[in-house]
Amino acid sequence: MPTTPATTPPPNTATVRYWAAARAAAGCDTDAVTPGNLAEVLTEVRRRHADNPRFARVLDVCSVLVGAQPVGGRDPEAVDVGAGDVVELLPPFAGG
Repeated sequence: MPTTPATTPPPNTATVRYWAAARAAAGCDTDAVTPGNLAEVLTEVRRRHADNPRFARVLDVCSVLVGAQPVGGRDPEAVDVGAGDVVELLPPFAGG
C-alpha cells in the first residue's frame, strides 16, 4: 500500500506519525490532528481509519510517545498533546 510523502503539518495541529504495521494499516505516514489530550487524538485517528479494522487492532498494541516521552501506563486523558507535538505510534516488531 503506498504511503503519502512527508509534508509540513498545518499550523495549530499536532502530528500523529505511524511506524511499520501502523503505517501499513493507516495507509499514510502521518495525520495532522487537532491538539487536545491523547485520548482525543487517538479517538480521532480511529475515526479517520475506521474503514480498516486492522488499524484498530494494530493501534491497540502500539507503544505511544508524545514528543520523545513514552506514555507507558499513564491515562491517555491526562496526557496533553499540544500544537506542534508529534505523537509516535510504534507497533511491536521483531529483532529489536
